[in-house]
Amino acid sequence: MSSPELSPTGSVILGMLALGKQTGYDIKQFVDKSTRHFWAASYGQIYPELKRLEEQGLIRGRQEPTGGRPRTVYDLTDAGKEALHSWLRSDVEPLVELRDEGMLKLFFSDTLPEHRIDNIRAMRERQERKLAQLRAIEQHAGEGMHRGPYLTLQLGIGQTQWFIDWCEATERRLAEMERE
Repeated sequence: MSSPELSPTGSVILGMLALGKQTGYDIKQFVDKSTRHFWAASYGQIYPELKRLEEQGLIRGRQEPTGGRPRTVYDLTDAGKEALHSWLRSDVEPLVELRDEGMLKLFFSDTLPEHRIDNIRAMRERQERKLAQLRAIEQHAGEGMHRGPYLTLQLGIGQTQWFIDWCEATERRLAEMERE
């Protein structure tokens, strides 16, 4: 039996449930602290996907009201675990999507070249803030973190540092070119 095809948000949800996150709110909060640096998910994506995954029998929800408020707690079913494992084992080319408005501005910067360095500087400053956030996660979570998220954090720190280094070198190179 083949596993149902998972959407990217479906994969995030199954993975989060495997890590122990149980409600849509829990999933969104953890996404905001972890995967949003490379794969975001909004409430508008999470809640409809939770419903779809439940309809497919990949997760099971149960009502556990808290303080008078409705709350649905989700668990992976055996089929959900298999779907997650199938996705993890898949040799299909992974989707890579980067949406960076600073890079888009850089791409079109020939129309306003006098602001190019300012744009690169703003990109660098944003990456420096991101690096500080990632380092804070590393410091607080550190070795208590699951191995997969920790390795992903290390990759994110390395990529972000590379981006900062590229911006600094490019800022210097463009400044030198302007002086010539």
